[in-house]
Amino acid sequence: MMPLRSPVRRETRGRSRALQALYAAEMRGADDLLRVGTQVWDDLGVERDERAVAERLVVLVQRERDTIDRRIADVAANWRLDRLGAIERAVLRLASAELAYMDTPPRVVLQEAIRLAERYGSERSAAFVNGVLDAVARALGRL
Repeated sequence: MMPLRSPVRRETRGRSRALQALYAAEMRGADDLLRVGTQVWDDLGVERDERAVAERLVVLVQRERDTIDRRIADVAANWRLDRLGAIERAVLRLASAELAYMDTPPRVVLQEAIRLAERYGSERSAAFVNGVLDAVARALGRL
């Protein structure tokens, strides 16, 4: 019998899988984020529960990307989105989507985004992501 995984862990793993999909789509120059994500998740044998979380986030980013990008650009006044690293851009998009369109507590979204930025980017990435997402959350009235 397999041990049960907590919902928090499933969500955390799902966010990582969504980040993989956004990053892969960007590296391939692809616009269909879900198609790329599905290919990546199939190749990696991603479990159904992780995939469900990741898919929900990727679909949200795909559907709302223009609004999400404007929101990020509004608070990152001295940084153009296209000048950010691919990891930072993907983390900001995922977390901004979750802040704007899901009921996840804002502190959880920020903590998870910072963790992803640290893990896949750098400490500087994490500090930048923290600052931008704090401003996004405040602009949305979530903090």
